[in-house]
Amino acid sequence: MKTRRLGSQGLEVSELGLGCMGLTWAYGSADPDEATATVKRAVELGVTFFDTAEIYGPWNNEELVGRALADVRERVMIATKFGMSIDAEGRTRGLDSSAANVKRACEGSLRRLGVDYIDLYYQHRVDPAVPIEETVGAMAELVKAGKVRYLGLSEASVDTLRRAHAVHPITALQTEYSLWTRDVEDHELAACRELGVGFVAYSPLGRGALTGALPEPDALAADDRRREHPRFSPENWKQNQVIVEAVKSRAKLKDCAPAQLALAWVLAQGDDIVPIPGTKRRRWLEQNVGATTVTLGEEDRLWFDAMVPKGATAGLRYPEAMMGTLGTGR
Repeated sequence: MKTRRLGSQGLEVSELGLGCMGLTWAYGSADPDEATATVKRAVELGVTFFDTAEIYGPWNNEELVGRALADVRERVMIATKFGMSIDAEGRTRGLDSSAANVKRACEGSLRRLGVDYIDLYYQHRVDPAVPIEETVGAMAELVKAGKVRYLGLSEASVDTLRRAHAVHPITALQTEYSLWTRDVEDHELAACRELGVGFVAYSPLGRGALTGALPEPDALAADDRRREHPRFSPENWKQNQVIVEAVKSRAKLKDCAPAQLALAWVLAQGDDIVPIPGTKRRRWLEQNVGATTVTLGEEDRLWFDAMVPKGATAGLRYPEAMMGTLGTGR
């Protein structure tokens, strides 16, 4: 697999990463053995970039990823995220990006991952109660101590990104980006390119919708968090199937799977963008990796612009209560 460089500090990763959240959390029950086999298979296929977070589980996602990658630690790049207040029972108590929590969370992640350093350490969500300068200052101390190599932000506004970057170079901004979530094209992508910050696209398959294989939302597992997302409500889902069907028709013409076409589109938006599709099964991982062989040309670009235009998706991308945590901060 080819590699791409994130940011101007020299972090080089596979052009397609693996979003690890679903291995243990959020999208229904998971099989730890299959999840572990999926991570190991990703390495075999050339994936070197793995994305987890302390909140996934919480905690058990980092543990699984760390165990699965232990034998190949020096060949891979592990990214994880902090920024939540989590009590001893694993309940989230809100945002916390204080300097004290930055350091506490890092020590916990290092222990659970079983590593001496974290390759890319993200603030998961901007904490409006803590100036970003304080948070990034604490993150920079981790770099100086050798516990972290590169710094990142997730779902930060352009203003927050600029202020953070002034304290310490930010290597990557991670934000949702796919054919049905293109908000970052308004401001964030341009700011990243101006500052020399790489871009990591999470949920590049629209939380599975763009694969064309997702069942009706009512058929999702009871504990599948997509049931709470507006785009998967019955009325919005029906409207959004127009996008899914368009992708499926184009994929058939290109002789590839819909998921491969959707990922190829994200890859084609710039070689400074690295999508991290998530999956908990080897069969879908192998299909996703096949996206790196799909070539898109000008005709495809024009087709996408006409048939899957920006803003066509019905519904907010998160429940309304969570929308306030996106692109916010002091």
